[in-house]
Amino acid sequence: MKSGARTPRRPRLAVLLSGSGRTLQNLIDRIADGRLHASIAGVGSNRADAFGLQRALDHGLEARTLANASATWSWIAELDVDLVVLAGYLRLLPIEPDFAGRVLNIHPSLLPRHGGAGMHGERVHEAVLAAGDKESGCTVHLCDDRYDEGRMLLQARVPVLAGDSPTTLAARVFAAECEAYPAGIALRWRELCGR
Repeated sequence: MKSGARTPRRPRLAVLLSGSGRTLQNLIDRIADGRLHASIAGVGSNRADAFGLQRALDHGLEARTLANASATWSWIAELDVDLVVLAGYLRLLPIEPDFAGRVLNIHPSLLPRHGGAGMHGERVHEAVLAAGDKESGCTVHLCDDRYDEGRMLLQARVPVLAGDSPTTLAARVFAAECEAYPAGIALRWRELCGR
């Protein structure tokens, strides 16, 4: 950025999740320590029993269970957010035209390998190991109306080690995700702000 150039304002995020909220916690931590310049306006889930909703409440964030895509987009409109961040959200979300290019996801493999419907969590790491891949990682991408096919923003790579199990590989990939997702969010926001 040129000297004297203004920093774009911090984007307001809506976070959608289906599970424990580990990725949400990473974003909360990165915002708190100043490594991610953003704010979280609310956290939604398609599952009332998602622990991530309680995690959101514990941090003073609005948390809501959302029954369907229509309810999700109505809530997002109420929040007046800039970006929607999928954080372990296990439902295909048809993208509203106003949000084209503003919905991000992170996938625990090097897309296009090991992506698509049903490929999440341990299934992805099992597929990487079964394929004999020498490296894995994660991909931050824009969402469209198909699983894991939107434009890639960035990837982070990790080695697949001899003796890896899905659990050990998953831990290494998640560590990469913790760096890559905040970087991808910041990158997309700069793109949208023309910086």
